[in-house]
Amino acid sequence: MTVFTITFSPTGGTQKCADLLANALSPAHTVIDLTDRTLDFASIPFSADDVCIVAVPVYGGRVPDIAVLRLRQLHGSGARAVLVAVYGNRAFEDTLLELRDTLQATGFRPVAAVAALAEHSIVRQIAAGQPDAADAAQLSGFAAKIRERLESGKIPEPLTVPGNVPYRAFGGVPLKPQADPTACNSCGKCASLCPVGAIPADTPAETNADACISCMRCIAVCPNGARALNPDMLAGLAQKLGAVCGERKQNELFL
Repeated sequence: MTVFTITFSPTGGTQKCADLLANALSPAHTVIDLTDRTLDFASIPFSADDVCIVAVPVYGGRVPDIAVLRLRQLHGSGARAVLVAVYGNRAFEDTLLELRDTLQATGFRPVAAVAALAEHSIVRQIAAGQPDAADAAQLSGFAAKIRERLESGKIPEPLTVPGNVPYRAFGGVPLKPQADPTACNSCGKCASLCPVGAIPADTPAETNADACISCMRCIAVCPNGARALNPDMLAGLAQKLGAVCGERKQNELFL
């Protein structure tokens, strides 16, 4: 059994959740990074013996469009898939259903699904520090149950997960990171690592707001802290989310 993690994790939280599950299944696993716009996803080989932990962050109750686009380039070849929706303590809504439908259409066999908590990528004080030790223990326990499912060979057709069709409408996030030109030293790290190429390589202090998906990767990787969100808009979003994200939610397993 070869284990893969197939992740879209601009700020690292989604990858942490995927790794906690993968390490419990197999300490040696292969990482496929859906944020890497240079990869030829169609050329990656899978077989029916493989187990793929496919993890995405929740964007407004949905799978990020760019992640869907890249997942559709994969050829599952009957590989078994564990679906993971990672969210910042608000709700995951239609994400698992959309992920299941996307993977089934590309030849994967969904066997289990997990909704997992991680620090909110924009309002960092929400679910701060998650996944923490308690989450790690719970996700490891989930992995043991998933292993039992895999070893039993009893694959649900289809796997039942929460969600609705049509999927929840998502119009994007109005907050777009901007660079302080006095702090930016034009190293280009943000431009090279932007999942959608929204930052010009020759002028990395700029941002193509139309292309930007507000994933916060550029803020996370900037070595000089030169990129940030509008503080007034961020404070408004924090107040709005704080009203609905106060109670800590629990990770969930769907078998």
